[in-house]
Amino acid sequence: MSRMDKFPVYLRKPIFEKLFNIAEYTNLTKEERNMYDSSLKYKWDNKNVLDTAVNEAKLEEAKEIARELKKEGLAIEFIAKTTKLSIEEVEKL
Repeated sequence: MSRMDKFPVYLRKPIFEKLFNIAEYTNLTKEERNMYDSSLKYKWDNKNVLDTAVNEAKLEEAKEIARELKKEGLAIEFIAKTTKLSIEEVEKL
């Protein structure tokens, strides 16, 4: 396998790719594995920070829309259903 430049077509399925990735990981030295694991953790942490920021932005946008709808005198239940906020959240605005 180490002499293969390209995998044959019949080995390009997700299950084989996962198997090859596991094999590559197990061939790493302890130091290389630690560096790889740290790199993955850093990547996942960054993704979580970004996902949290996006979710918070969406929540703020929903609250702003709810405020506007509330000013227009629409029913709390309708606003909650439309913005996907809880009735309690809408009432607090």
